[in-house]
Amino acid sequence: MKFRSAALRLAMIASLFFAFTAKAPALAPLSSPSPASSSSADGVSLPAAGNNQNLGLQIKGVPGANVPWSIVIMLTALTLIPSILLCVTPFARLLIVFHFLRQALGLQTTPSNQTLIGLSLILTFFLMQPVAAQIYQEAIIPMQDGQISAMQAFDAGQIPLRKFMAHYVREKDVALFVDLAKEPRPAAPEDLSMRVLLPAYILSELKAGFQIGTVLFLPFLIVDMVVASITTSVGMLQLPPVVISTPLKLLLFLMVDGWHLLIGSLMRSFN
Repeated sequence: MKFRSAALRLAMIASLFFAFTAKAPALAPLSSPSPASSSSADGVSLPAAGNNQNLGLQIKGVPGANVPWSIVIMLTALTLIPSILLCVTPFARLLIVFHFLRQALGLQTTPSNQTLIGLSLILTFFLMQPVAAQIYQEAIIPMQDGQISAMQAFDAGQIPLRKFMAHYVREKDVALFVDLAKEPRPAAPEDLSMRVLLPAYILSELKAGFQIGTVLFLPFLIVDMVVASITTSVGMLQLPPVVISTPLKLLLFLMVDGWHLLIGSLMRSFN
């Protein structure tokens, strides 16, 4: 009975719908105005339909760029933002150190990856804020005022970023990529091209992060070795040493205020 009543309701709704559409008057097609009569009440003439193919929004400083290509360029730039963040900021070094700390404490999921990434992002913003403010003052504001083009703003924005990366890059890494790129040896760090500076900087940041993480790992490794030797000497072979060493490492880390010391040392390493 339920199915039969539902079928009757659907049939009634369908019949009402078809009856309404059959009685509805057909809409007459809108007539397009002729090019000669396309004018407003003010006497301002509108362009004819044949001339609309040359119209389009333009990007200031980028000649010949219309709306579709602008959207493609902006979407491509948005997808490259995470890679740019890793390559030109201290984000990689900070995240590597925090992962080393979690492994040294013997904790697999605490703090979580989202927490470590968020902390690294906040510290990266803290470190890069002066550089970003300088880029905004020297590149973005003049471009918005129409004093320089977009390409000139891009070149001007590279200068503060280049100074920041050149300050922390290792000479050994720079020499490696200068040799691989077959470029002449620069007389000053300002003469380095971004093709050489970007990979040299990320390589230097990886090395610095692993160095800090290794030094951070050593005290907790000593605790693991001491606990393992004691449990083995007293015959507690069935008890994993991690069960005892993990609370001891956490207690040691909290007693010395480890987060304060670690964050303070990381921030001072960029000064």
